Amino acid sequence: MIIEKTPLTMNDVARILKDLPNSEKKQEMELFLKKFIKASPSQEKKIKEDLEKLDLIKLKREYSIKTLDLLPEDFSDINKIFTDVSLNEDETNKILGIIKNSK
Repeated sequence: MIIEKTPLTMNDVARILKDLPNSEKKQEMELFLKKFIKASPSQEKKIKEDLEKLDLIKLKREYSIKTLDLLPEDFSDINKIFTDVSLNEDETNKILGIIKNSK
């Protein structure tokens, strides 16, 4: 039964996995996450805080999570995340600036 539906970053999932007992499925998930996690937990935290400071109405939690997971590098990458919302050039530049400054 699903009690609550909350978007999580891949780093969040990795932290949750650490608390689970060892199993083959857990090891598979950990290997998968190692391949795709792009930001360290501290880097992710800084980006998240900076994105929240932007106070953009269009920036929903699920978009923030995908932005943290994918760390887009250009306008086309941003547009792949924000599929049902169109960002103007200024908003896109702010998001990309935050990501570039965090590296």
